[in-house]
Amino acid sequence: MARMAAFIVLLIPGLMAAAGIKFMRDTLFSNLISPFPWLWLQFVVGIIFFLAGFGFFAGFLLHRDRKKGKVAPRWERKPTSQD
Repeated sequence: MARMAAFIVLLIPGLMAAAGIKFMRDTLFSNLISPFPWLWLQFVVGIIFFLAGFGFFAGFLLHRDRKKGKVAPRWERKPTSQD
């Protein structure tokens, strides 16, 4: 059941990133989709969707790999000093 929940958590940002790519692609071909009144707004929403979806997915993978110790030294967390 936990794997299914993790799949759904990753599916939603993946679909969001795919929708962002579609919005940007449609803007480049001058295909205005109905909820957007202007092409530039469609492109901006596409960029936001893509970056949000991709960023969530990348952050999830980085967090998982940090827990397993499979990241390069550059991406490891710095130890915090507690006084």
